[in-house]
Amino acid sequence: MTEELDFYASVGPMTDLGRFDEQLAEAPTDPVEVAAFVRNLLLHPFWAEAYGVTVPEASRNDVQIRGAAAMLDRILEIDPRPLADSRELDHRFFGNCRHFSTLTVALLRRAGVPSRARCGFAGYFEPGKWVDHWIVEHWDGTRWVRLDPQIDDFQRRATGLDADPADLPPGQFLAGGEAWLACQSGDEDPEQFGILDMWGAWFIRGNLVRDIASLNKVEMLPWDVWGVLAVEPPPPGSDAYVGQIAELTASGEFDALRSRYRSDDGLQVPSQVMAMFTLNGPTAVDVFELS
Repeated sequence: MTEELDFYASVGPMTDLGRFDEQLAEAPTDPVEVAAFVRNLLLHPFWAEAYGVTVPEASRNDVQIRGAAAMLDRILEIDPRPLADSRELDHRFFGNCRHFSTLTVALLRRAGVPSRARCGFAGYFEPGKWVDHWIVEHWDGTRWVRLDPQIDDFQRRATGLDADPADLPPGQFLAGGEAWLACQSGDEDPEQFGILDMWGAWFIRGNLVRDIASLNKVEMLPWDVWGVLAVEPPPPGSDAYVGQIAELTASGEFDALRSRYRSDDGLQVPSQVMAMFTLNGPTAVDVFELS
């Protein structure tokens, strides 16, 4: 398992914070403290109104930023004070769950903690629904711990989440592959998976592909489309292919997962993808130039 842990303890294209060594010299390294550090810098735009905040016009495009270093650039542009200083809610980076998770992973990897962002669905935002969501997994020395860095005490009360967001037990979050397999077995209804007005098996398929990319240290935005995601409707027989990928991501077989991603052009993130939800509509984006 040493190879796997070494892989997840090192940075990827979206999580390299090397040029911020000076600004992050006093940053925490404990996962729970890192999550709190990130919450001081970010606010989810979907939660802004609940906190009594209006998303500033200048921050409406923050969600299109991919790389953790680019996030810190924007955070310091908004408020140039030291990163550990308490920030007013309306002076934060307005990012979604993927931004919370990716920045948390970047800081943990910087500290040498094996960690990875997971794309899937949370069962604690809407009763009876599995809502599109990202969390973090970090290795505590014996197991992968699932941590939701977005959830503070306010959101915990608002959602009625009884579980500890720093150590989510089974059944609170399903990664994309876990969701697909649960629906295929009949344990879950695919129409209960999604967000806003978008629900169904197609949404699970998308999160599964984003999850396998993230497991290979390429953490994409929730609306990035490439490869197999660009084929809509999916070709006949594709459920078997998707099922194989779901089994692979749920298996924990690191070598097989890495090999399949690197050899499958339908899964591997190319240099350019389509960002489906931007202020200008669907837009072709050179991913790694913006990380």
